[in-house]
Amino acid sequence: MRSVDEQLARILAAAVRPSPVRVAIAEAQGLSCAEEVVAERALPKADQAAVDGYAVRSVDVKHADTEPAVLPVAGDAAAGSRQSRRLQPGQAVHVGTGAPLPTLADAVVPVEDTEWGSDRITVLRSVPSAAFVRREGDDVREGDVAVRRGTAIGPAQVAMLAAVGREKVLVQPKPRVSVISLGDELVDPGGTPGTEQVYDVNSYALAAAARDAGAEVTRVGIVGFDPKRLREVVEGRLLLSEIVVIAGGAGGSVGSRVRSCLSELGELDTERVAMHPGSAQGFGLLGPDRVPTFLLPANPVSAFVGFEVLVRPIIRSALGKSNPHRRVITAELVSPVSSTKGRRGFVRGRLLRDSEGGDYLVQPVGGSEEHLLAPLAEANCLMTLDEEVSEATPGERLRVSFLSQRS
Repeated sequence: MRSVDEQLARILAAAVRPSPVRVAIAEAQGLSCAEEVVAERALPKADQAAVDGYAVRSVDVKHADTEPAVLPVAGDAAAGSRQSRRLQPGQAVHVGTGAPLPTLADAVVPVEDTEWGSDRITVLRSVPSAAFVRREGDDVREGDVAVRRGTAIGPAQVAMLAAVGREKVLVQPKPRVSVISLGDELVDPGGTPGTEQVYDVNSYALAAAARDAGAEVTRVGIVGFDPKRLREVVEGRLLLSEIVVIAGGAGGSVGSRVRSCLSELGELDTERVAMHPGSAQGFGLLGPDRVPTFLLPANPVSAFVGFEVLVRPIIRSALGKSNPHRRVITAELVSPVSSTKGRRGFVRGRLLRDSEGGDYLVQPVGGSEEHLLAPLAEANCLMTLDEEVSEATPGERLRVSFLSQRS
């Protein structure tokens, strides 16, 4: 069997990022910035009042703590005002937050530190030069990089793009992932399964997992095992996808038949991978564009683990992530857990915090019954047991990767 690390290296070597596209900043959230966004002007573009108050020369109010300064008010300036004002010595101008500072003014006295008269104010406290002033370029100077290439665009980055006047930005688009469930025994939820039929879990679960990873997903759904029909569906999806995932065509005679069926589209390697669950799987590059294509087990838990370990990283890599893997920590094991020696074990767990020491604890859920789906729904992490380990006891520390609700 091939090791997990060897298989993952083969997969990531095949990762291809879609070409960057320019989108409106309102559509950029969740994507990776594909350019260095340079500010074409300073932010703020001129000295501004940081609070509502009065723009003054600090020298005119330097003794206000002991001798309140009475200054005539020479006008008002609001945020966004284009009227240029010049402050004369011994005067004040009423300013709103964000208003441009009049010429010669070097400080703002907050309104609560003044008493207002009909056309003049009494300043009750002194302010030093630059007090309550946003200086030109305090936030971003002209020529500075406002958003760096490779940055995940979230609300703060959208705010910065808008602040520097960018209507559009170059981004790394989401890779397109197609998910297929293979099996004549499958029916969609909402239908009525016959005696030998079961509901299709995999196309829904894996489509959700791909979407959670950041992909643009097409859930193709159920395809019965008719070789001609399967080949037609896969061939069509290869033209519209950066990644194709087929669940239910990995192991035994079914895997051989699927590989034979798709052989005209490219080579599918179905060598087993030394992992548990999910050792039976396949990977290859199909179609003229050599699209990464995965075969995963029919069992939903095995398919999910295989997706987490091997498919999710290639999606994250295609998104431009420098580290495509889940966050990993170590946690103290609460209950004993077993694994298959010679294979890397991935065990569902519940991550907790020690109420006293604050350390991470991990509780296995579901035991060794890999086919049980309910424990997967209870899990918020996967524990990793190395290939040489067949059993771990309470108190040992294990590597733990967060799942979606805690990532």
